[in-house]
Amino acid sequence: MQGQAACPASGLVSHRLARFAVDRAGHVSLYFSGDDEAVIRTDWAREEIAELFDLPFTELVFRAAEVHRAHHDAGAVQRSTLLSIKTGGCVEDCGYCNQSASAETGLKATKLMDVRAVLQSAAEAKDNGSSRFCMGAAWRNPKDRDMPALIQMVQGVRQMGMETCMTLGMLTPSQAEQLAAAGLDYYNHNIDTSPENYANVISTRSFEDRIETLENVREAGINVCCGGIVGMGETRGDRVGFIHALSTLPVHPESVPVNALVPVKGTVLGNMLADTPLAKIDDIEFVRTIAVARITMPESMVRLSAGRESMSDATQALCFLAGANSIFTGDKLLTTGNAGDDADAALFARLGLRSLEAEQRVVEAAE
Repeated sequence: MQGQAACPASGLVSHRLARFAVDRAGHVSLYFSGDDEAVIRTDWAREEIAELFDLPFTELVFRAAEVHRAHHDAGAVQRSTLLSIKTGGCVEDCGYCNQSASAETGLKATKLMDVRAVLQSAAEAKDNGSSRFCMGAAWRNPKDRDMPALIQMVQGVRQMGMETCMTLGMLTPSQAEQLAAAGLDYYNHNIDTSPENYANVISTRSFEDRIETLENVREAGINVCCGGIVGMGETRGDRVGFIHALSTLPVHPESVPVNALVPVKGTVLGNMLADTPLAKIDDIEFVRTIAVARITMPESMVRLSAGRESMSDATQALCFLAGANSIFTGDKLLTTGNAGDDADAALFARLGLRSLEAEQRVVEAAE
C-alpha cells in the first residue's frame, strides 16, 4: 500500500516527496527524494491509523519509542495534580461520569471552592512533586459570575511557578479570552471517543459542541488539552476514530490525556460494565492506543490519566516506553481513586524516571 507523503513509522512527512509502504508483515518502508524537510502531519487517513493498531505489538512500541525519543526527553515524565474545584450536580448525562446529576452514586454536589483553598491545594501538590496543576469543575459551562474567582485561581497557581490547566465545560469566546489573559496555560476539553460513538456515551451535547469550544480555546491562544477515554465498551474501530479525530485537527492538541475507564456503579457505563470482563480494557490494547497517539501526534504531551490505579508497574512502564510522558498523581483524580504520591515516587525510582519541570505559556501584556 502506498500513501502520498505519509510515514506511519515516524509521524513525519515530507511536503511532496515521501511515500510509505506497509506490507502484510507490518514492515514500513519510507521513500524520500529531494531535500524537503519533514513536518508534523494532520492529514492522517483512518486506514493508516488502523494499520498502526494492527502492527505486531513489539514493532508498534519500537516505532512509537523512536518517535518519542526524536521529540521528547524519554527519561522525563511530568507529574500533574487534578483537583475538583466544583463537584457533582452536572446537568450533562455522560455515561462514564459519577458527577452527572443523572448518576445514582450518592456523590454530594458542592459549590465552587474558595480561591484560598484551591491555592493551598496547589501549594501542597507542588510540595509533593507536581509541576502542573489542573482544576476541574462539574459544569456544562461556567457562568460569567464565576469568572473572577477562576481568574484568581489561575493567577495564583501561576505565581507558584506551576503550569495551569482548567476543565470547566464549554466556553464562549469571551470566557476563553479572559482565561487566556489571566495566563491559563492549558484548557482541557476531551472529545471522549470517536465521532461515530459519541452519541452512545453522551446525549446532552454533541461532538460538534466539543469542537466549537476547542476552536474558541485555540483562537484565544491557550494550549489545547484534548483526549478521551478508552475501555467504555467501544470497538477498536472507535479507538481508531478517536485517534483520527485528534490527529487531524488543524493543529494537534499540545496535551493528549488518555484515560482508561474506571467503571463506577451508579453511572450508565459502570452499571453496564462493572463486574464483567469488559470492566477493564486489555493492557496491551491500552498500550497500543498510547503508541498510536504518540506516532500520529509526535510533539504532544501524551498523558497517562485515569485508570492507573489498576495498572501494574510493567504496564505503566510500557506506556512510558511507547510515548506517555505525563501522569496524574495524588490519591484522587477528581472523585475517583488514583495511585498516590508515594506509589508514584516509588515507580519513578524503580524505572529511573525524572520529573519534568513546568513550562508556562508566555502571556503578552495588554496594550
